[in-house]
Amino acid sequence: MSEIAEGQYEPTGQRRELASPQQVAASAGPRMAAPVCAIIVAGGTGSRFGNPGGKQLVMVEGRPLVSWCIAAFDRSELVGHIVVVCPQERRSEMARDAVEPFGYATPVTYADAGSTRQDSTRAGLDAVPEGFSYVAVHDGARPLIKPQTIDSAARVLMANAEIDGVVCGQPAIDTLKRVEPDGRIIDTPPRSQFWTVQTPQIFTVAALRCAFEVADRTGFVGTDDASLVERAGGSVLCVESPRDNIKVTVPEDLAVVAGALRRSSGYEA
Repeated sequence: MSEIAEGQYEPTGQRRELASPQQVAASAGPRMAAPVCAIIVAGGTGSRFGNPGGKQLVMVEGRPLVSWCIAAFDRSELVGHIVVVCPQERRSEMARDAVEPFGYATPVTYADAGSTRQDSTRAGLDAVPEGFSYVAVHDGARPLIKPQTIDSAARVLMANAEIDGVVCGQPAIDTLKRVEPDGRIIDTPPRSQFWTVQTPQIFTVAALRCAFEVADRTGFVGTDDASLVERAGGSVLCVESPRDNIKVTVPEDLAVVAGALRRSSGYEA
């Protein structure tokens, strides 16, 4: 990263001292041995969903939407702590409805959501306990994420000292158009150069902290967390993940998610 050249930190050197992914997987018994802290961002206002209280606590197949996300990270071999970012005034409700009834093995703590998605991620990052080398940021409205997807993406990052983060997603399959504001087509770029991205987005803790420092200095607001790391000069790799890892945005999405959960033998209410 360009910020590394300025002497702020050297995350790649730190990473070379870590155990290999195979060693981590083999020893992943005690949660404290797991190197990844998850940040589940559940601070949305539900403006597009049409629910003033947000969508994260809407019931889907017998449990709150966000609890499906928490359950997946709880079952990850590499996640040792979970930070749930939610509005301060809803923290007790989040704990009562989405955390306490399910007896997660992984410790869960909370951070207060900010006024923007970027502010909420920063709050979650500030709440990451000492000792974690990696952080996995995930939308609280993507309940179909699977533990194996989380672990596979994290292992790619852990095994490659030349990159600062990985982003789950898929190569674009639709034809893409660049258009003028009035809808007139400018050109048709080759779709082989484009991916649609999801979460989790997993980074070294050092790289993401540096990215927020750069964003603060420059006033940059990104469309996702990876864009902040990219802006700071970091190297981020796309890794392919299942296409059904959708984000609940409008009420109609709930039926799709409920159907997928009923069909999946990997989920237990």
